[in-house]
Amino acid sequence: MFEAEVEMERRSSFLPLLLMICLIAGVIGIASYLVIQVKAKTPLSAQEASGIVAAVLQGPGPAITHFHTGLVMPSVNDAPGGPHYRLLEKAGIIRTAKAARGGEMVTLTPAGEHLFAALPNVKKIKETDGTFLYQVPLAQRQMVNLGGITMNGVNNATVEYSWKWVPNQLGEVFDVGGPLVKSFSLWDRQILIDKYEADFYHGNPTRSTLAVTRTDQGWKLGAP
Repeated sequence: MFEAEVEMERRSSFLPLLLMICLIAGVIGIASYLVIQVKAKTPLSAQEASGIVAAVLQGPGPAITHFHTGLVMPSVNDAPGGPHYRLLEKAGIIRTAKAARGGEMVTLTPAGEHLFAALPNVKKIKETDGTFLYQVPLAQRQMVNLGGITMNGVNNATVEYSWKWVPNQLGEVFDVGGPLVKSFSLWDRQILIDKYEADFYHGNPTRSTLAVTRTDQGWKLGAP
């Protein structure tokens, strides 16, 4: 009899505790659901948009020019008498000397060696013909400002922004608005732009737009 009373008392004291635990769990569940719903309807913030734009601008990497040193022979991939070699020589970065069969002996000057040692991400690759291919960054893209965010429904947005080039020392040489590139003919300037990444590196900022979409992992670049 005594044991039965103890068991009934234990059960009567456990039931309110169980109900309290269920109530707390229910409140937490509802609160979590409401937080998720509110978050799912929150517009794209300027901070989130800036992060997406910065990632997009860094995606393509820097503008990179290329040339060879050593005995450079005319080929489909390179022309030792081309405007990029003449531009680099005018800037004091390389020296060239005529060689047999239309080739040129191209060497870095001490100033060129010093410059490339100071620039990050310069690549020097030995080719099968004994020459060395240099791939040298000229400029990075940088966001100037965030123009505006337009929500296209709950889960889609259009981001307006502007960006500019930030050239390094070699980028200044390849600036189409600079004195060195301006000294070339119109034809040579176009070759420098089309093939060797010359650009108006100090031109006005470029305006552009991005379409972004809300996903389970947050806002991501959407379809254009």
